[in-house]
Amino acid sequence: MSTTGILFSRTDPARGTFSLRPLDPFADAELLHGWVTHPKAAFWLMQDATLPDVERAYMKIAASEHHDAFIGLHEGEPAFLMERYDPGRLELVGLYDARPGDVGMHFLVAPSDRPLGGFTRAVITTVMAALFADAATQRVVVEPDVGNTAVHALNEAVGFVADGPIRKPEKEALLSFCTRAGFEAATGITTGASA
Repeated sequence: MSTTGILFSRTDPARGTFSLRPLDPFADAELLHGWVTHPKAAFWLMQDATLPDVERAYMKIAASEHHDAFIGLHEGEPAFLMERYDPGRLELVGLYDARPGDVGMHFLVAPSDRPLGGFTRAVITTVMAALFADAATQRVVVEPDVGNTAVHALNEAVGFVADGPIRKPEKEALLSFCTRAGFEAATGITTGASA
């Protein structure tokens, strides 16, 4: 597969090469529809979405100046979805004290019939390394469902510290933060940008 459009790439010592490319709301809609409506993606809150619903949702993201979506590749094949947003303008407005350099993040690993041990951790590590590759990013903010204990453990493994539950219109969420220093300490990965 061509590397055209690749925005970020890293090699995980155990799981190989991961990279990110911009999401195309039309070309990627069918792929995304299968991912976001899969039973394992229940916390993505799109279980009943139609293909046009997915196209519309990602066209809206593509049109936003405060929200971006990316397809994550593993060894050149689509394997995960990443979204980055400005939490001071979307998702968390008025729910926490936003700081300059805060970046919100969502990620979703594609369903697989052959799960690989450590794969999801390699994905979130890649996502975080990509976010911190931008020198402007000082802290990553997440707000997963309080019941999503699997993602809470993954978040902690890459340096997130839970701040506490918050109430969002669609869910009760566990607001958590990861600083650049926290990510580097948890993973041993140097991001190359000053803290």
